[in-house]
Amino acid sequence: MGRAFEFRKARKMKRWDKMSKTFTKIGREISISVKENGPDPENNARLRVAIQNSKAANMPKDRVEAAIKKAAGKDTANYEEVVYEGMAPHGVGVVVETATDNPTRTVANVRMYFNKNNGELGKMGSLSYMFNRKGLFKLNPEGINMEELEFELIDHGLEELKLEDDELLVYTAFEDFGLMQKALEEKSIEPTSSELVRVPTSTVKLDDERFDEVIKLVDAIEEDDDVQNVFHNLDLSDEE
Repeated sequence: MGRAFEFRKARKMKRWDKMSKTFTKIGREISISVKENGPDPENNARLRVAIQNSKAANMPKDRVEAAIKKAAGKDTANYEEVVYEGMAPHGVGVVVETATDNPTRTVANVRMYFNKNNGELGKMGSLSYMFNRKGLFKLNPEGINMEELEFELIDHGLEELKLEDDELLVYTAFEDFGLMQKALEEKSIEPTSSELVRVPTSTVKLDDERFDEVIKLVDAIEEDDDVQNVFHNLDLSDEE
């Protein structure tokens, strides 16, 4: 098996090993969505997505309800969404999405991770050409006819439908995320997760040693409590 395969496998294990951090991330997403559009999921599409993702992460229902109630109160922390961009070693671009109640602390930490791992934090928008923002819905493929689903979703913003690692991946343009969410709801299809992702326009292939240098930086950033997502254009395929 290739180094990239091992990386993807380790990533899956890591998600389970760090369940508490996942719950914290979802909790912050709930807080932001409630602050934006209120505590009623029926009238808050972003909150519905967060609740959906909480189920996929096996987050206890009472904890989700407590997070919603807390976010609806006046004394809860106000989280700000801030995006940072920088270069990892060997020309790999990295985009860091955060939710923070202290941007000064967060930017200092993110800069430190880049500096300690031979990278460099850049200016906002400096890597916009490297990534396209997409909506991604992951579905359980059981009982789904891919050809029929593809035909049904074309008019709802479907850009790509593919099967990967026993999951059905539905990609849309960034601006069609809500349209696709509504379409799946109307068809009574509940995704295992829904998110906005940054898909690289091209990738950088590295040997194992250099690959590990980049992953060391990515891992360091992901450990930070303020970090929600990290995207990069490192090639994770197993082709030589």
